[in-house]
Amino acid sequence: MEQRKIGVLGAGQLGRMFVEAASRLNVEVHLLDVGTTAPAKQICSSDHHIDGKFSDASKIEELAKGVDILTVEIEHVDAKALQTVQDKGIVKHIHPTPKTIALIQDKYLQKRFLSGKGIPVADFASVGPEDAESSQAGAAKIAPLQVQAIDEAVKQFGLPLMLKSRTQAYDGKGNYVLKNVEDASKAVESLGAGSRGLYAEKWAPFVKEVAVMVVRSVSGEVRAYPAVETYHENSICHSVFAPLRHNDPAVAQRAQDVAKKAVAELEGAGVFGVELFLMSNGELLLNEIAPRPHNSGHYTIEACETSQYENHVRAILDLPLGSTALKVGSSAMLNILGVADLDADKAAIEKTFAPVVASLGVPGTTAHLYGKSGCRRGRKMGHITIVGNNDAQVRERYQILVDALDIAKKAADEGSSLPKELTIQGATNVSPDKLFKGRYASLQETVDKPVSSDFSHPHPLIGIIMGSDSDLPVMLPAAQILKRFAIPFELTIVSAHRTPDRMQVYARQTAARGLRAIIAGAGGAAHLPGMVAAQTALPVIGVPVKGSTLDGVDSLHSIVQMPRGIPVATVAINNSTNAALLAVRIVGSADVEVLQRMQEYMDSMEKEVLGKVEKLREQGWDYVVKK
Repeated sequence: MEQRKIGVLGAGQLGRMFVEAASRLNVEVHLLDVGTTAPAKQICSSDHHIDGKFSDASKIEELAKGVDILTVEIEHVDAKALQTVQDKGIVKHIHPTPKTIALIQDKYLQKRFLSGKGIPVADFASVGPEDAESSQAGAAKIAPLQVQAIDEAVKQFGLPLMLKSRTQAYDGKGNYVLKNVEDASKAVESLGAGSRGLYAEKWAPFVKEVAVMVVRSVSGEVRAYPAVETYHENSICHSVFAPLRHNDPAVAQRAQDVAKKAVAELEGAGVFGVELFLMSNGELLLNEIAPRPHNSGHYTIEACETSQYENHVRAILDLPLGSTALKVGSSAMLNILGVADLDADKAAIEKTFAPVVASLGVPGTTAHLYGKSGCRRGRKMGHITIVGNNDAQVRERYQILVDALDIAKKAADEGSSLPKELTIQGATNVSPDKLFKGRYASLQETVDKPVSSDFSHPHPLIGIIMGSDSDLPVMLPAAQILKRFAIPFELTIVSAHRTPDRMQVYARQTAARGLRAIIAGAGGAAHLPGMVAAQTALPVIGVPVKGSTLDGVDSLHSIVQMPRGIPVATVAINNSTNAALLAVRIVGSADVEVLQRMQEYMDSMEKEVLGKVEKLREQGWDYVVKK
């Protein structure tokens, strides 16, 4: 299909996944990295790969001579060498451009560029000479100047203060959190002792870390993947959840807008990883950009209509960009990091891959191992993606993997062995559906037990609301039905008259939080269902509650007589059971498993009635009286 050849600087795990995507389009890829067994080279057989450092100018030129387009899987390359091969005409297209790569390599210049373009970033300032990287003065002379500049930065931004190396900083390396002015010298020492340029950022007390993958075409078209929430441990990405959930439904869109605006200002095509901080007031600050596919975008391989890797291939070849939309209801990614050093623990690899073994028994999971030799604590060895119909399903699957990881970490720390079921040998002798049976009771198994499932689920699909706890006896059957169908839900009090602000906030946040429908019970004037329906795009099911007068007919008339354009599905008086069954059908319209449960429920009702028919035939119609 495609005759042009792509050269990639770097052949690590990102290159490996890039090669997978390129191979499906018959795109020939040449790789530059040290050795013949680098992760990407393992799955891409070619005589054209080059053994050498991707920072070596001569090797970069050698790679360029055999390809039509150059790209990178890591930004720590020789940007000047890239510019040289382009200036010489050895290769015409380099994406992103050497100028963009050089800009992103220097985080201080990156911050200054973004700020100048109106992109929101944390307040920052240079620490010491701005030209420290190229200064002829020795590091011993620069270090005291950096210490002095830190004192000034503390006066400007306060404490704690984030200090960062301008270059060669990643996965937390090159960062220092200064909590006391007295530690300024120690900070400079840990950040290169004057050998590297530094800058300071005002402390950003974020409430969430957010990431958005953005793809930019050669012509400048920019598309954003869904905003996701990322979690880090020891400054390394631990897990990712997609899509981003937040009470403010506008936050995710704003994150995409900021990320797209930033990438649109850069030169060159490809995928860019944009990391942001979400502050308590809803403000978004751009932290940094990676000029390549990113760890926080691994989930796109299984969860999106086009993965970040395929879109990177498409973008740099100037092919039509693929859809960035999610094709599943929810997704997550768990990084697999080394839990021990192989030279100290012969079972380090086996323990590291315990979550992978666990994933063999978990639906919706896909393991991606990187083929790296050896193992050391904290080294990225692979990742697992998890997809599902909703957040609750994904979180339950994710928790099984995390539990396996915790067991593996404990075994590594204690020098003990893994449980047999978390080893390949043990897993092959246990059917997947029994691997973790009994450890996670389904909601169905707890219908009549007063356990934790009697409280609202942290990731509900259905919201059950009512104006007062006096309505609870009427609304509890709805909760029991949802538990029977294993539908995660929340149950709470929202009064249209006594808590109007709470009602408005609740209604407007539900869709962004991942809910699929709302069941609202109300008596008397019964304004709650209609007022909620007026403020959410979700289906609202009204339950008229029988009051002390008029037998609930007033509630029924109030709920059913909604103005045109504000639909409320209304069930019979006090019949929250039917409300829940309708909610189950709404969820089932996009979930075949739930739909199957509904069919089984209907079959059971038919069986019950047919049983009564048979009983009448055998015992006569007065059997009820006799009983």
